[in-house]
Amino acid sequence: MRNSFGPGEWYHCFSRGIDKRIVFKEPKDYERFLQLLYICNSYEKLHRSDLKNPSIEEVFSIPRPSTLVSIGAYCLMPNHFHLLLKEKKPGSISNFMRKLGTAYTMYFNIKYDRSGGLFTRPFRSRHVEDDRYIQRVIQYIHSNPAELSEPKWKVGVVKNIKLLELNLRKYSYSSLGAFTDNLATRIILDEIIFDIETQLPPSKMLAEAREYYAEYGKVTP
Repeated sequence: MRNSFGPGEWYHCFSRGIDKRIVFKEPKDYERFLQLLYICNSYEKLHRSDLKNPSIEEVFSIPRPSTLVSIGAYCLMPNHFHLLLKEKKPGSISNFMRKLGTAYTMYFNIKYDRSGGLFTRPFRSRHVEDDRYIQRVIQYIHSNPAELSEPKWKVGVVKNIKLLELNLRKYSYSSLGAFTDNLATRIILDEIIFDIETQLPPSKMLAEAREYYAEYGKVTP
């Protein structure tokens, strides 16, 4: 899977921790990564350090004149993450992913007294060919937390669909809430995505996600 990006095109990008290690150990780690999705998505250098112990809302209020990429969806899992990104200018996705990975690795290494790379390199990506696939990718990204309570969901085995629906909606580290009721994190996403995608009911969401996994499961976390 080669990371070659065309301007104006969407890509499903994802990366794991080295040796599948845990990269988000506690809620503050997830929150820092969400903040970085906003801060690193800028041609200008934004300084989180200008704010003293900022809340996530304060970080999201930092002025950001222009963005490197459009973000259409995201999900953070304990040992990996998924992003739906649109290349705005040549090299913008690679630049954004480099900034994001470097900033989070520096935070993680200082906090947990370690050194060296944190994520596998290069990150993986897959071209999203049309609006139909955009919907399928978004459903797959939003369905990822299902594995925390229903580890066999990708092959169609779900023991408690109502509990799974509740768990997906409660999960704080995906963009699912931005499509439903969590307006705080909506600013991470490009508004254009809400013209393309309408969040499906859970059963249809999982069905779309399974179709995507069935096609690309060998290369997709």
